Amino acid sequence: MKKRKYISSGIDGLDALTTGFIIGDNVVWEIDSGASPNHFVNHFIRQTIVDDQKIIYVCFNKSPASILQKIEGGKSRNLILLDCFTSGKGKDDKTFRDFYKKNKKANLIRVEKPSDIDGFINLLNSIEDKQPSGTRYVFDSLTGMQDLWGGEEQTYKFFTYMCPRLYDLETVAFWLLEKNAHSEKFKANVRHITQVVIDLYKRSDQMFLRALKLEGRGDREAFKSHSYQIANGDIVVLPLKKDARLEIGTKLREARINIGMNQKELAERVGLTASFISQLERNQISPSLNSFVLICGAIGISPKEIWEKMSPKKVPWLRRKEDLLSSIVLKDDGNVVSNLFTKGDCAGDICFLSPGEVFNVSTSGGKGTHFAYLISGKATVSVGGSSVNVSEGDSLFLNDGQPSVWKNSNSERAQLLLIKM
Repeated sequence: MKKRKYISSGIDGLDALTTGFIIGDNVVWEIDSGASPNHFVNHFIRQTIVDDQKIIYVCFNKSPASILQKIEGGKSRNLILLDCFTSGKGKDDKTFRDFYKKNKKANLIRVEKPSDIDGFINLLNSIEDKQPSGTRYVFDSLTGMQDLWGGEEQTYKFFTYMCPRLYDLETVAFWLLEKNAHSEKFKANVRHITQVVIDLYKRSDQMFLRALKLEGRGDREAFKSHSYQIANGDIVVLPLKKDARLEIGTKLREARINIGMNQKELAERVGLTASFISQLERNQISPSLNSFVLICGAIGISPKEIWEKMSPKKVPWLRRKEDLLSSIVLKDDGNVVSNLFTKGDCAGDICFLSPGEVFNVSTSGGKGTHFAYLISGKATVSVGGSSVNVSEGDSLFLNDGQPSVWKNSNSERAQLLLIKM
């Protein structure tokens, strides 16, 4: 069996949910009104450049000028911009065409007739043939393709051709679509073919993401809605607050299996449908109190026992990863801090230093001690006017109340263990 190869999305929280993207993944982003995929695309492009891979950005919905202004790495030779906008939705407007005169050194390819689907495919394939293995892709809009090509059928035919091709080429490709611009049939067909589907939506000024499909992964946490925050271009995916009610179906399923009873038999005993039992055990629905008591009785377990199983015992001296994630704070400067412990004047934190950002460490009133250990990444630390480059495994200990200033000058986030006393 061929071993799977994973790559990073460029976003730690998204990688934690999806285990990263598998080589061959076509990743469809379904975007609700009010939500934006730009930061996710930007991080993907930046990560691709960090990985020293080529990336082809195919634009249908936006002009090259607006894209290059917004995405990091726009001037990188690793980025190829395939422009289907200027002679498509842009209608060969002089303003868009003049952009090429001012940007002759940019890696731009204008598609002269993007409405010609066969011609576009031939051009795209010829560009692919000239690129090294591992080249990645962003198709900025299935919706834009649909508008230009006159309907869903042509867009779907293109997707059914290109998606398996990119899978065989062992690349990773982003496909963006506006959720409300497509029929349910179209979206269902796309989900069936692709490997990954991620839903982005906004509710009451809060942004959420969830996976609708993750081929080859088993972690169902990704299928639950996770809120996320954006600061200085950085994305932090917030952890779910564990609610025992959401896991009740899992415990009932375990109890049923332990006595060798199938779902149909249980449904008949309690007067419910097998479909209801199936959805309950997958935590898609919650039972009424009466149904819960009936099910417990049918499988020979007390409701109290179920609740006790769902309440893990706390170990006073142990800090779980989930507890650490729940204490994450997103700073205004884009850095992320998670508190490990606080006891009197002593506190321990994990600090995530964003690329290009500065993190100031000071002790209260200019007194006290602090210890810092760089867990991963590289940084420059300044103390008392002196600056030193530090890397993974380096540490400092200051006991005279001096502050330290950390700057991450690299393209990847650094992690710092900080203990103040």
